[in-house]
Amino acid sequence: MSPVFPMLTVLTMVYYICLRRRARTAARGEMMRSRRVVEPNSRTSPLNAEVVQYAKEVVDFSSHYGSENSMSYTMWNLAGVPNVFPGSGDFTQTAVFRTYGTWWDQCPSASLPFKRTPPHFQSQDYVELTFEQQVYPTAVHVLETYHPGAVIRILACSANPYSPSPPAEVRWEILWSERPTKVNASQARQFKPCIKQINFPTNLIRLEVNSSLLDYYTELDAVLLHGTKDKPVLSLETSLIDMNDLEDDGCEEKDVCGMDSLNKKLNSTALKEGPSNGYFDKLPYELIQLILNHLTLPDLCRLSQTCRLLNQHCCDPLQYIHLNLQPYWAKLNDTSLEFLQARCALVQWLNLSWTGNRGFISVAGFSRFLMVCGSQLVRLELSCSHFLDETCLEIISEMCPNLQDLNLSSCGKLPPQAFSHIAKLCGLRRLVLYRTKVEIEEYDVIASMIAAKCKKLRTLDLWRCKNITENGIAELASGCPLLEELDLGWCPTLQSSTGCFARLARQLPNLQKLFLTANRSVCDTDIEELASNCIQLRQLDILGTRMVSPASLRKLLESCKDLCLLDVSFCSQIDNRAVLELHVSFPKVFIKKSFTQ
Repeated sequence: MSPVFPMLTVLTMVYYICLRRRARTAARGEMMRSRRVVEPNSRTSPLNAEVVQYAKEVVDFSSHYGSENSMSYTMWNLAGVPNVFPGSGDFTQTAVFRTYGTWWDQCPSASLPFKRTPPHFQSQDYVELTFEQQVYPTAVHVLETYHPGAVIRILACSANPYSPSPPAEVRWEILWSERPTKVNASQARQFKPCIKQINFPTNLIRLEVNSSLLDYYTELDAVLLHGTKDKPVLSLETSLIDMNDLEDDGCEEKDVCGMDSLNKKLNSTALKEGPSNGYFDKLPYELIQLILNHLTLPDLCRLSQTCRLLNQHCCDPLQYIHLNLQPYWAKLNDTSLEFLQARCALVQWLNLSWTGNRGFISVAGFSRFLMVCGSQLVRLELSCSHFLDETCLEIISEMCPNLQDLNLSSCGKLPPQAFSHIAKLCGLRRLVLYRTKVEIEEYDVIASMIAAKCKKLRTLDLWRCKNITENGIAELASGCPLLEELDLGWCPTLQSSTGCFARLARQLPNLQKLFLTANRSVCDTDIEELASNCIQLRQLDILGTRMVSPASLRKLLESCKDLCLLDVSFCSQIDNRAVLELHVSFPKVFIKKSFTQ
């Protein structure tokens, strides 16, 4: 090689370094000049006053404890000024999500987690709130009135829900995030996380929560959005130069939802010849597959662009048998699904929950994907997927003959007639229709059909079924003797005086979970029948009953050695002293006693 070329290379590097330093010096000078115009101890210029506003409307959410026809414990309570704060305790005027703790994960019906779920994604529920004015956020305050600590992510959207024309682009940006942490106090607090600055105004905020570390339901009262109409200038207090700004690397900020340019990463057709793979390609094919199985989907897509060997492994359909796309809900669209089609011919578990909203996924795009990738599907999660319509359910019934597990919870835009297509899925073993528009007038008739056709049924959730009676319960108890979980919470037409609960205990010896929430008629006789017949019981919720004594609970705890959750909140005969005595005698049982302050 000619000696001229090394010299040119050195000169080029020196010239590049000089340009970098000059650019950084100019940028720092401009930054310091911009900071001089900001008054000390002031977050914004006096000309750009801060706007503080409560949420105007709740536009979307994944779950809530209340019913759809009520305001008690529903997400709609998050709109407007606070109803309870600064008060603490259990109040119906607050927003409460459906679950808390790890009790639901310990049930026999709990679904297994998806592989390849990135560690940063731990959200279980969400709620989206709109505000009157679009602002550049400077703070988001969440008023929590009971068992705080569930909020783990706060996001802002560039789209204005009140705009008459649809936006050309929809962006979501994470303002703040943190792993779930344990908050020991249950009292009210005003949660004020330190959020980051974004470069677009917003009036759509999303809270994501994880309640797994909570001892009881979290209750939220209101959300305040602080912001300015114009993009704020950072203050002297918060804008000190970070030493990382002086580094020479020019890395861009990481993608807010963990999928940096997903569509580009998926499209890896133009691969160039690279150097030798050393000894890596000497490894058995199966071993390389096992190693790559530990990567998240974005990492797998990036790795596929490094060399032909790894591209072959990363595009192998065996890597996509379990595909969880929920963590990437903010980026996934029709193009993403199109690029994934060739890799997902063998997919068996598919999670599209929370995805496709606001036009990101079309009915045509979803249908094309299932036509190619639906034949082997066994499990399909579609919670809060608002792009679904009747055509989608028809495609599912035709393209997924092996489907055993279907989750359509909170898909409120599906018309009632759409659910008739589910009848074609003869192999279904789990079906979730929570917060859907299934029209049922006679729950006793449904109970009778379940008892006649589902002899091996193990889990049944009839939470808030308003007209099921002791007749329907009697048929269930005799027709489904293998039941392990039964939720009859908030079923007002069931009365202990008819003997329905005692009959359940005698005929369902395999019961592990029984929820009789808010049934004030549950009495000592029912508890003693459970103690005598259901010794495998692990979870019992009798919140709100007035007729259960500490003596009967002691018999239950002595008989049911595996009992781990006992909710006696608002049980008038069970005071705090009785709970303490039971806890001392049975320390392994979590006994919940909630009250209103």
